[in-house]
Amino acid sequence: MRRVASVCRRESRAPASDAGVPLESSAHSLQDLLFMMEFHCAALLLLGSLSALSVSAEQEVENLSGLSANPDRDIFVVRENETTCLMAEFAVKFLIPYDVLALNGIDLITEQASVSIPRGAQIAGKCGNSDSELHISWINHSFTFRIFFSKEKHTMGSDGKAKETEVWKMNKVQLVYDTSEKTHFISAYNPGKHTASTHLLSALVTPAGRSYVCSAQQTLTMISSDHQKGITVYMTDTQIQPFDIASDFVFSEPYKCVTDEREQLEQMLPLVLGLILGLIIVITISVYHFHLKLSALPPPLPRDRSLYKNM
Repeated sequence: MRRVASVCRRESRAPASDAGVPLESSAHSLQDLLFMMEFHCAALLLLGSLSALSVSAEQEVENLSGLSANPDRDIFVVRENETTCLMAEFAVKFLIPYDVLALNGIDLITEQASVSIPRGAQIAGKCGNSDSELHISWINHSFTFRIFFSKEKHTMGSDGKAKETEVWKMNKVQLVYDTSEKTHFISAYNPGKHTASTHLLSALVTPAGRSYVCSAQQTLTMISSDHQKGITVYMTDTQIQPFDIASDFVFSEPYKCVTDEREQLEQMLPLVLGLILGLIIVITISVYHFHLKLSALPPPLPRDRSLYKNM
């Protein structure tokens, strides 16, 4: 915008009239020239404003971590055209190995840095019909965590009644980190920036139009450019939806992870077993009570009167 304005100001200066041209004709041509310059400058300024607005719309992101009751859980929102297109809530922790020099000054030993996303982290996002991204940066971009999502069609059913359905998934996770950051990487050997990424990831597979929900801890492993070290990502209390959000700032119908359903079943199993055991005890007591009643009844009288003498 500043460049366009400076060009317009520079070109709006009246050029000197050519020698030998009548003054009146020169004035008319100068007015026409100035009019055309102003018109072009106005068009350029309008285009610049529209492009600036479009860029700002793409970068409309909000960090709402302060609204979470859990201090370790972060809330991130990406919006386009004043509509939420991506939401993510989770607690994330990274275990990052790095090298330090041993006391003998020769050997290298491996330490581990435990890193979490702090509140107030900077975010950027990208929404699309089939691809979406969430970028989270903190500590002056010493750390940048990127999550990539994709939407695709799956064919389900193997009984001759195959059905095509649309799902979304997390297909890549990436962490860029700088071991020069001294808060987490103490006395790091040969510090510098490194990139860690997952390989052929297909996680959080969820039906389209629904949000993925999982309270249980999920673990991902990334391979770092720092001598192929393995970085572990722990995600807990997760709810994510990168596509098809129907209401602004509101997740769609949840789709629970298998781990949560298994844990819920494990929690209900003792209750079910207790009910079954109680029912068996009630039936056993009832049968025993009925048997006692039958045993207490007097013996039936014989129909043959000749048998009375034996009674």
